[in-house]
Amino acid sequence: MDWLDYMNASLNYIEENLSIKIDYERIAAKALCSSYNFQRMFSFIANVTLAVYIRRRCMTAAALELSKSKVSVLDTAIKYGYDSPVSFARAFTSIHGITPQEARVPGAKLKLYPRISFQISIKGAEVMKYRIEKMDGFCLAGISREISINNGENFKLIPKMWEELNSDGTCDRIVNLNGRKEEAMYGVCYDFHFEEERFRYMIAIKPEGQMPEGYEVLEVPEFTWVKFECIGAAGIQETFQRMNTEWFMTSGYEHEEGPEIEFYPCGDVDAPDYVCEVWVPIRPVKK
Repeated sequence: MDWLDYMNASLNYIEENLSIKIDYERIAAKALCSSYNFQRMFSFIANVTLAVYIRRRCMTAAALELSKSKVSVLDTAIKYGYDSPVSFARAFTSIHGITPQEARVPGAKLKLYPRISFQISIKGAEVMKYRIEKMDGFCLAGISREISINNGENFKLIPKMWEELNSDGTCDRIVNLNGRKEEAMYGVCYDFHFEEERFRYMIAIKPEGQMPEGYEVLEVPEFTWVKFECIGAAGIQETFQRMNTEWFMTSGYEHEEGPEIEFYPCGDVDAPDYVCEVWVPIRPVKK
C-alpha cells in the first residue's frame, strides 16, 4: 500500500464508525501518522477540517435515517455521538437549516455532503525549492491574534491582519523594537487546536534585549526545519498548500508539533522577484 491507500483506509474507517466522538488517533493510525499530522494534512487536501467533515457526514446520514424511518430523534442523536437531542438538533439545524422533526415532513429540503476519496491528480511539474536545516531554539516577539480555520477563514483573516497592522503603524513599531529601521519579519502560526478550528498567528521579529510592555514573546524550541523558497509574498498560501499535498506525501518526513513560520527578509515585499520562505518543523516518518 502507498500513502493514497492509507489515506483512503482512514476515510473508510470514518464511514464504518460514523460518530462525532470517533477517535481521531484511530483514524490517523489507519494513515500511519499522528492525529496532529493527519488533521493538518486532511484540512489542506480536503479544504475542510476533519471535525467539520465528520460532522457533515454524520448529519447527512442522520437526515437520511430521519426522513426514511421512524427512528426517534433521541436514538439518532445517541447513534451519532451526541449527548442530548438538544445538542443534536442544534448541529442538525446548522447543517440543514431545519430541525430533525422538520426533516420528517415529506418534501423537506435536506443537504447531502458526500463522502470524499483521495485520488492522484497529475499537475504541472513545477519545481519546489527547499532545504533542510537544524536550528537552535530562538524567540520571537510581536502581536498575535486568534485565527479561525472554519471554512477557510484563515486565508482571509491573516492577510487582513497584515493589512490592518501595516496601515495603523503597528508593523513599523514591531520592526523598530530593535532600534533599526529595517528588520526581517516573521508570520507565525502556532497553538493549533484543530478540533476547535483555531490557532494563533503572530507578526513578529527576533528581539534583542528586553521587550517593552504590550508585546508577546514566543519561545521556539530547537527543531529540524524544512525551508521552502517562495517568490513573492502573495505565493505563501500556495506554498503551504503544495507542501502539504505534494512534499509531505513523498518526502519521508512528517510535521513535528511546533510552529509554522513565514520568513520575510528585508526588501520590497511587493516586488515580483522578492524571495521569502516558509519554515516547518519536521521529523522522519516512523516506519
